[in-house]
Amino acid sequence: MNYGEIKNCDIANGQGVRVTLFVSGCTNHCPGCFQPQTWDFNYGRPFTKETERELIDLLAPSYINGLTLLGGEPMEPENQRALLPFLHRVRDTYPKKTIWCFTGFTYEDLLREGSHPHTEVTEEMLSLIDVLVDGRFVQELKDISLRFRGSSNQRLIDLNATREKGEIVPWDGI
Repeated sequence: MNYGEIKNCDIANGQGVRVTLFVSGCTNHCPGCFQPQTWDFNYGRPFTKETERELIDLLAPSYINGLTLLGGEPMEPENQRALLPFLHRVRDTYPKKTIWCFTGFTYEDLLREGSHPHTEVTEEMLSLIDVLVDGRFVQELKDISLRFRGSSNQRLIDLNATREKGEIVPWDGI
């Protein structure tokens, strides 16, 4: 897996101050995407053990609320397989920090066996994520007043509450 950028003090892509990883590779190709260069799976630099160490170190300060995954598309099958061990490491090292993931796929697509984004590791990866921002960016539904999303069709899903309740629970921002 490659990545395009790491932001070490991001307040735009999740609650609080976050470390953000922009992965490379996306097959969704949403018109109006703000990061079209990240559609290319070869864009940027390789995600290595050194990259993981850098991210783990960046997450250490107490003012950092957690990690956000963006893209490109973190839920592309090859990206899921590369990110899963890293997410386990983040969870083990910082159990109280949150993990957010932005995806152009819907939660339902991610869970549906046989769909493009569903892999043998999808459900395990989702189990490590606290908030999922799902759905493709739709230019005609763009709304800059929305919190943590670009278009009104996208949802902020509280995955912890969703797992507990057995149905989709919107993230309430608390």
